[in-house]
Amino acid sequence: MAESSPPERQNEARADKGRNAAARSKRTQQAPQVRSEARPPGKAKSSRVPHPAGWDASTSGVSSQRQAYAALDLGTNNCRLLIARPAGQNFTVIDAFSRVVRLGEGLAQTGRLSEAAMNRTLGALRICAEKLKRRNVRLAWSVATEACRRAENGNEFIERVKRETGIVLDIISAQDEARLAVLGCHLLLEDGDGPAMIFDIGGGSTELVLIEPGEGIPRILDWQSVPWGVVSLTETCADEGRSLKDRMIRYARMRQLVSDSFAAFAQRIASARSPGLRLLGTSGTVTTLASLHLELPQYDRKAVDGLIVPADSMRTISQRLSAMTPDERRELPCIGRERSDLVIAGCAILEAILDIWPADRLGVADRGIREGILRSLIASDRRLERGRNSAARKPRRGNRT
Repeated sequence: MAESSPPERQNEARADKGRNAAARSKRTQQAPQVRSEARPPGKAKSSRVPHPAGWDASTSGVSSQRQAYAALDLGTNNCRLLIARPAGQNFTVIDAFSRVVRLGEGLAQTGRLSEAAMNRTLGALRICAEKLKRRNVRLAWSVATEACRRAENGNEFIERVKRETGIVLDIISAQDEARLAVLGCHLLLEDGDGPAMIFDIGGGSTELVLIEPGEGIPRILDWQSVPWGVVSLTETCADEGRSLKDRMIRYARMRQLVSDSFAAFAQRIASARSPGLRLLGTSGTVTTLASLHLELPQYDRKAVDGLIVPADSMRTISQRLSAMTPDERRELPCIGRERSDLVIAGCAILEAILDIWPADRLGVADRGIREGILRSLIASDRRLERGRNSAARKPRRGNRT
């Protein structure tokens, strides 16, 4: 795979497409220094992680400048991998993988991961393991989120993954998931005053994080995770019905379920609302809707990552999709068969978020947990390296004769 890096977005990106196009010319991501309150979550593997082949970077003899870092995010719907090398204060992606695995399929009904879903996921993880073997990975952190947190057999699946692929998955908490999402995408937040909101609509859960931006990593003021993602909400409200009225009733129920779950959080943060609210979303839902807003013939990450879209446009698209039949949605570019049944739940969650935090504009991020993992690994490794270098420079006291 040719070397490439995700496009960097400056905070001054605006809705005007011309300015967004200009902003997208810079193609490296900045890796900010990690402040004490935003260090990698407690379960982060800041020491060397066992490689699928038992490989250890400390004995490889390869310069640290050529060594790579890996982030694997196994969600309820997707399996995603990024492998990157440091590039000054930035990093350059040298390999990537993404596949819809629907690990959480049927979980809402049974409370367990199905055999078919686990087999699909293992197939994707085997590909990830092969990529990790081919790259000079110094540190890796592989995380699993809501599906494995919730499933009765989640830990059994983690052990099976280790046995069959060598990948050690860490089931992270919803709080760690929220922190990593913020770390991965906060650079795309618009400039402004006062608190801002970052959200991540996943397959099995949605996280809302109220932050106070500043130099470096934003400070988290409050956060909430609810067990509604595009898969769990779709399966809970399974029947779309045959008529427009049926679809509208279903959509209203979806919105209500999400709103009820966020009710206590909405009350807590009500006093933080002020003119010029800022909102940034990272998820397949917002990138898909942004693609429809731009009328793209096919998904283009460079056109979407860092885009600022009027919130009213996202609401209009959401409501238009909710009225469509499944067949009509499948015909739309950037949705297709893979997302046609899940996008409505994402729209309902997005509208519930806009009700809670009624910003005029919505920032769109095609980056999140994986990028947050990479930044935390690189920053942690650099701190360790500085500590080792500092210790090596200290003069040793000799014994007097």
